[in-house]
Amino acid sequence: MARIGFIGLGNMGGGMAANLAKKGHDVRAFDLSADALDKAKAAGCLPVASAAEAAHGAEAIVTMLPAGKHVAEVYDALFGIASPSAILIDCSTIDVATAKQVAAAAQAKGLVAVDAPVSGGIGAANAGTLTFMVGGSAEAFDRAQAILADMGKAVIHAGANGAGQAAKICNNMILGATMIATCEAFVLAEKLGLDAQAFYDIASVSSGQSWSMTTYAPLPGIGPDTPADHDYQGGFAAALMLKDLRLAMAAAKDIGADTPMGAKAAERYEAFAEAGQGGLDFSAIIRTL
Repeated sequence: MARIGFIGLGNMGGGMAANLAKKGHDVRAFDLSADALDKAKAAGCLPVASAAEAAHGAEAIVTMLPAGKHVAEVYDALFGIASPSAILIDCSTIDVATAKQVAAAAQAKGLVAVDAPVSGGIGAANAGTLTFMVGGSAEAFDRAQAILADMGKAVIHAGANGAGQAAKICNNMILGATMIATCEAFVLAEKLGLDAQAFYDIASVSSGQSWSMTTYAPLPGIGPDTPADHDYQGGFAAALMLKDLRLAMAAAKDIGADTPMGAKAAERYEAFAEAGQGGLDFSAIIRTL
């Protein structure tokens, strides 16, 4: 088992760090929130007073932070502290450019880094069933894989540094757009006189099926248990979906890619968040239709 520094114990990071401790790793955990540190301690981690203390002597340093600027700031502070043999694993969802920049900066300091954003949400973080999309060299992926596997069900090498973030934002652009389309279809079906359960039974086994339909239906009482069954509490917040769509749109602009459906999805979630609904699950977008 490894000594791991874990920095960022929010809704996702808390469950991830707990699963590493459950697997027997020596997890030194840091967050700015005292409550998060208390929860980490209860889950078997050793809470520490700073990111530097978490990183000192660690074989792996895992970060789960809100945005690229936070990752860059933490990495800058850790470069003089991290062991030369440590691997840096950033599981945050950030822009592709920053992911590449911090990896290059790490390499210049003689360190190995990967970007490894996740899919699966809070439930999967707590259950240890996340999917990791990893950007980095083949050697770096091999070193990170065993640690990531202790937090997830799938660890996939997407390519060079930045490829993990590229895969994440492309995947979530699909998710945002298909959720809106799924919501529109349920509302249209209802207005056409179709029973919601009957429509689900048909669409979930027909060419219109998608993850948003079969696994995460946006109506209560339809399909598996989802946030819709809990007044759209929990799950994947609309504000986080908006964050990922913004990253996707920024990346598309940078490279000149035409993403009209992604842009429309971002526009709808922007309005939803501005209306004060960003804390609800992203499937609550059905309430706007």
